[in-house]
Amino acid sequence: MKTFKKSPWSSAGPIYVAAAAFVGGVLVFPATVSGMFLAGLSSFCGWAISKMFWPKQLVELEDNSKKPEPAPEPVKQEEKKPEPDQGIKKRPRTGDASIDALLDEEEKAIAEMRRLDKAIEDEKVSGQIVHLEEVTTKIVNFIVENPSKKSQVRKFFNYYLPTTLKLLNAYDRMDETGISGMNIDGTKGKVEEMMDTSLAAFDKQLDALYADDALDISAEIKVMEGMLAQEGLKDDAITGLR
Repeated sequence: MKTFKKSPWSSAGPIYVAAAAFVGGVLVFPATVSGMFLAGLSSFCGWAISKMFWPKQLVELEDNSKKPEPAPEPVKQEEKKPEPDQGIKKRPRTGDASIDALLDEEEKAIAEMRRLDKAIEDEKVSGQIVHLEEVTTKIVNFIVENPSKKSQVRKFFNYYLPTTLKLLNAYDRMDETGISGMNIDGTKGKVEEMMDTSLAAFDKQLDALYADDALDISAEIKVMEGMLAQEGLKDDAITGLR
């Protein structure tokens, strides 16, 4: 904003008046010392009088009286809070790339299960989610201890588990509407039924992983029974029962 102030110096107008008064005095008064004095006196009087009434000049001056406005503080951006880890304990990695990738998938899946468990109020669905987490953890535990069988759970982690989570997310979205209707209630009911089917299949998947162990144990039992019978240490051999 421009600021105008009166200059401490008058304009040149009074000087012109003094000059005119001096010239007039020279013409009026005789060309003597006293005449020149009177001409100079009249010039001074003209300058002094005109200076009193002559308006001062307005000049544009920089006004430094105002303090410079402080620079605005930079707006602090809100720091994004890290996503909660849902209390998941990170497993130590094995060094096997495929097993470690499986562990990554497990942690992501369990984090999503726990989020859904908190979001969905239905007790039956909540129980299904807890069961899903338990069987998933047991499957991963088995594969970590038996890496050679990782191929048996590839479809479980690549399709069955992600699809189940997708269905639960759809249930959660419909549940959030807070309304009851033919489409919403019907879809939620189908998801609940599918969860029962999926969990039964996941339990069978876990059971199948122990098939070889079951065969080995059965073979060991038969061998041991035979040896006990040969030694006469088996009850039916001792009593003569067959």
